[in-house]
Amino acid sequence: MSTQQATEARNIHGIILVLASVMPAMAIISLVPVMPLLGREFGPVPGSKALIPIALTVPALCVALFSAPAGWLSDRIGRKMLLFVALLGYAAIGIVPFFLTDLRQIIGARVGLGIFEAVIMTVATALIGDYYKGAAREKWIGIQIAVVSVSAIFLIAIGGALGEAIGSRGPFLMYLLAVPIALMVAWKLFEPAIIEKTSGPKVSLPWKALLPLLLTTLGVGIFFYTTIVKLGDILLLSSDVSPGAIGGIGALFNVGVMIGAILFGKLKAKSSGPKLLALGMLLFAIGYSGMGLSGALPMTVVFAVITSLGAGLLLPTMLTWVMNILPGKVRGRGTGLWTGMFFLGQFVAPLVAVALYGPAGGLRNVLLVYGVVAGVLMVVAAIASRGAKTLTQEH
Repeated sequence: MSTQQATEARNIHGIILVLASVMPAMAIISLVPVMPLLGREFGPVPGSKALIPIALTVPALCVALFSAPAGWLSDRIGRKMLLFVALLGYAAIGIVPFFLTDLRQIIGARVGLGIFEAVIMTVATALIGDYYKGAAREKWIGIQIAVVSVSAIFLIAIGGALGEAIGSRGPFLMYLLAVPIALMVAWKLFEPAIIEKTSGPKVSLPWKALLPLLLTTLGVGIFFYTTIVKLGDILLLSSDVSPGAIGGIGALFNVGVMIGAILFGKLKAKSSGPKLLALGMLLFAIGYSGMGLSGALPMTVVFAVITSLGAGLLLPTMLTWVMNILPGKVRGRGTGLWTGMFFLGQFVAPLVAVALYGPAGGLRNVLLVYGVVAGVLMVVAAIASRGAKTLTQEH
């Protein structure tokens, strides 16, 4: 057995992988404060009303499209060097819009950024699955979700500060943070033994067990991101609210996601995947129904935070569940599919909500529809939880 194969993962390895996982979240969050500046700058450009939001969200679409190929590639050629190159590429292409004045060129650079994001998120998550087993794996998955959620609060603040100091291009400088993380990857991480074993029988993805979990993850992504991307409109159903207040409530929402991830850490040892899914859907059902029925801003905020608790609980639940059923030799592919479905949920969440406006009769009724759907899924999950093994027993 080689020295690398004998290496055991320590806390420093998990910390580096969690820091790498923050980079994909930063791609969208960092630009939110300067969207009005970009809107004024590119307002005269034909089609700018569509192109400017695309510049913000197109990386998420790229993650959805390229995560599965990234996972397949990592299973074939290895993870460490791929992650290192992706982080350097992320920094190099991420800073390009700082120097550009053409909106379409900026969007093109953002497409490249999204492809590197797909590699970073998929490989970093797969390495957590490779390095850690059992309770340690579940712990680091929970930490990953919590840290990414909390980082959003600081990333928005830093993006806003850079926007005020430098202008609309200021936040693009933040992508250089990937360089020191890449150096830490090269210095400290090791290639997992499972990737070094290139011989042996071909291993297939367990599609029968995996596909329902991927579809559920897509649903969780839609539930999660609908509240985030429509937060301002949801709050306006109850009262006029300033952009600053929306930002503060958005920060509170991310704190709720972190608390939900901590709740996962407390419940995972004694709960099955279906049981945790039922609990998360119950929180979604209460949160969305409450937001739809609420006529007072404080109550709307409370129910929005309840949905964030459900998201924080279900993201590590679904990822752990998927990890537990994936053989090591296809963990990259399976993780890539999971990442792709989750980011697809992020991309389509506002589109689904807008598509339902007409049939449902407005945003308030759309929220009630989401509450009913979550309630139905809660019942299905509760029935499936009978006799199910705990997540810890499913390894």
